[in-house]
Amino acid sequence: MSEKTENEDSGVSAEKVRQAMEAVSSDGDLPCAAAFDVAAALNISPAAVGEYADEFGFHLTQCQLGLFGYLPHKKIVEPLASVDAELADAIREGLVNDRLPCKTAWAIAERFNIPKMRVSAACETLGIKIKPCQIGAF
Repeated sequence: MSEKTENEDSGVSAEKVRQAMEAVSSDGDLPCAAAFDVAAALNISPAAVGEYADEFGFHLTQCQLGLFGYLPHKKIVEPLASVDAELADAIREGLVNDRLPCKTAWAIAERFNIPKMRVSAACETLGIKIKPCQIGAF
């Protein structure tokens, strides 16, 4: 979003996005869930919030899939002992270039009515990387 003063989709000023991020951040850390809240509140894409976070020096934390932003380790997701065949099939069907997009992982979680982190844990078990991130963290 460098050198842009408004989000192309909604006409929201960069300053308004910065203020919204400051309101939900702590010491420059912007949790993933808060980034999505900002996107929804301002009617802009999560990717735009991620770009603004980079531009304004916010550090994205607490990935809702457990993949980044946790201390003392970066990620907190752990592999499952086993993965239900139906869930494994859904994950494999969602692959793009051998990776599961974050947005697809969220959709699978909703479809199966399971926590998002359970989908990422299943991916860990299956040896599948989740990428790209909806807010551009990975």
